[in-house]
Formats: sequence, structure tokens, C-alpha cells
Amino acid sequence: MLFALDDKDAARLLAAQDDNGVLELIEELEEGWDRTRLCELDKSWDALHRCLTDGDLAYDNGDFPLSHAILGGRLLHEDDYIVSYVSPDQVHEIAAALAPLDEHWLRDRFATLTFEDYQGSGDTEDIAYTLAFLPELTDFYRAAAQDDRAVIFTVDQ
Repeated sequence: MLFALDDKDAARLLAAQDDNGVLELIEELEEGWDRTRLCELDKSWDALHRCLTDGDLAYDNGDFPLSHAILGGRLLHEDDYIVSYVSPDQVHEIAAALAPLDEHWLRDRFATLTFEDYQGSGDTEDIAYTLAFLPELTDFYRAAAQDDRAVIFTVDQ
């Protein structure tokens, strides 16, 4: 899940003193979230991150700004639950980098990258599933950039 944070929530999250504080705030945000300010990626986040980076699932790999779109930026929590943060300035750069990406680009990335330890199949159905989330990801970052918001990515492992 990706959340576009206003300045107040971003400041509260960055000021959290420990992992418990981060998780408590994430839980609070998830409970009362404005659905227009989030992007649900379901299981596509794994393949999308790999395509936006160098094919690995590693944190913060690949080249900025695409490396920060999902599993990059400032890591606020790891272990069983991952929370990563990108600043509003980074969101602007990510949005610009995502804008030209299309179906052809994604299919080419699937064909040229080696996805080590990838649990998806990489077949036509898997690519179509992943592709279905690319426009939503692009639109989400465009809107977050227009509103000058920070973004967090959250996922449990």
C-alpha cells in the first residue's frame, strides 16, 4: 500500500521515537485513511519494484528516482513490516520518471531482467496482472506530486 501524507502526518511519522511509534501511527493512518490518497498494489508491488529497479527485491536498489517508487527512500521500519518514506521533493522526481512508462516498457523489463527468487510466474498472465497496476501507480504519484505530499510504502512480510 502507498499513502500520500500531508505535512502534519509526515512530520508525526518522522518524529516517531521507535518502531512501535511508527507502527502505531501507520495503524492510525490505515484506519482513517482517505481512499483518494492511497494506492493499493496488492501483490504487484513485488514485480513492479523489480521492474523499476534492477530485478532484485532488495531495498533501495537500482537508480533513483524509479528505485524509490515502492521499496526505496528512507526506511522507517523493517523486520516483519516494512515502512519506507519518500519526501515531497523525491515524489516530484518519481512522478516525472513514471510518467512515460507504458505497457511496452513493462513487457520489455520483464523480458530483459532476471528476477531471482521471484515467486510470480513471469508468464503472460503475471505480466498482465502487474501491468494493470502501473497506471494506478503513475496516477497516484502524479496526484501526490501535484499536492506536494510525501509518500510511504507499507507491506507486511
